Amino acid sequence: MKSVEIIMIPVKDQQKAKEFYLELGFKLLVEAPAEHGETWIQMGLPNSTTTISLAKFQGIIFETEDIKSEIKALVGKGIEVGKIDETQWGKFAWLKDLYGNSLCLHQK
Repeated sequence: MKSVEIIMIPVKDQQKAKEFYLELGFKLLVEAPAEHGETWIQMGLPNSTTTISLAKFQGIIFETEDIKSEIKALVGKGIEVGKIDETQWGKFAWLKDLYGNSLCLHQK
């Protein structure tokens, strides 16, 4: 894994949460329709590469340069990883930690 790319923060009302984070000094990077009729809202602080997403569930997305190699290495360590989803935003593969927290690999 190369870096923490996106921290997904669960919110009940995306628009109210967006206004709150704008007040904190975050900038709106993306607000676009997503799968299942939801909206993807991604925000970031100036001069930072790690961003947040205001979502319906929690998750941390890690950037990787080679998702297949990363998955192979994790599986070799006994870590279960889901299938690779190919989207217009890149390749994604989800896994869970020991406590059920959602983690995701992302290759652009």
